[in-house]
Amino acid sequence: MSAPRICVLRAPGTNCDVETGFAFDSCGGQSERVHLFQLLEQPNLLDNFQILCVPGGFSYGDDIGAGVVFASQLRGHLGDAMQRFLSGDKLVLGICNGFQTLLKAGILPGGTAESLAAERDQADATLTWNLNGKYTARWVHLKVSAPGNVFLRGIEELDLPIAHAEGRIVVRNDQVLADWNSRGQIALSYSAWESNGDGDNPINDKWSTNPNGSTMDIAGLGDPSGRILGLMPHPERFLFGTQHPQWTRLGLTGDGAGRRIFQNAIDYFN
Repeated sequence: MSAPRICVLRAPGTNCDVETGFAFDSCGGQSERVHLFQLLEQPNLLDNFQILCVPGGFSYGDDIGAGVVFASQLRGHLGDAMQRFLSGDKLVLGICNGFQTLLKAGILPGGTAESLAAERDQADATLTWNLNGKYTARWVHLKVSAPGNVFLRGIEELDLPIAHAEGRIVVRNDQVLADWNSRGQIALSYSAWESNGDGDNPINDKWSTNPNGSTMDIAGLGDPSGRILGLMPHPERFLFGTQHPQWTRLGLTGDGAGRRIFQNAIDYFN
């Protein structure tokens, strides 16, 4: 079979598109870095891809909120193209700023063309400022709580780095969380590292475990179909074992845990 084609959609301020494209390519995909302006001129270009990825960065400088302007373009000018894409047997991945964009465009949490078209003044959730009030960059430990999500198949837990200022999920009410739980949409949760018995593990306090104060420790969210994933951590920054800050102590060589997320997406079409 031919390699799945991936649209790595970048906008002014995106800065993780090159390494994200490399991640897909190294797993057997065929990525293309497509600028938002190019897609605005030719929306039908999106029909040529099987996977859409919105990578990390600071689209439009996050000037009126992280991902807000990018989301308005997907929702407005590209609404028809996005609805066709979401209606097919295709995959969507949003990383960090990409997650913020997907959520604020309405692509998450519903994941359907209908949810994209719905009014956003009644959004169930958003991503907002970390409780510590500042940009935070560090490694976190994650537990997978949606094993049915295509991107997370066969993964139970993994370490990944975060780098964001607006990564805290807040929801409209408790019913939203109950609905997400019942549909298996809470995909990734911040979790404490297991103690290794010699005192060398990272501090296992609440602040260390959940560095942005996200509701229910949520680090990633999927749609009900399991074909869409948005996450704040950066899997493209852990493709090789030696990228882990404790790789020598842990004896990590070969592939990093983040690669599996991209490999799962490619394998879905093979």
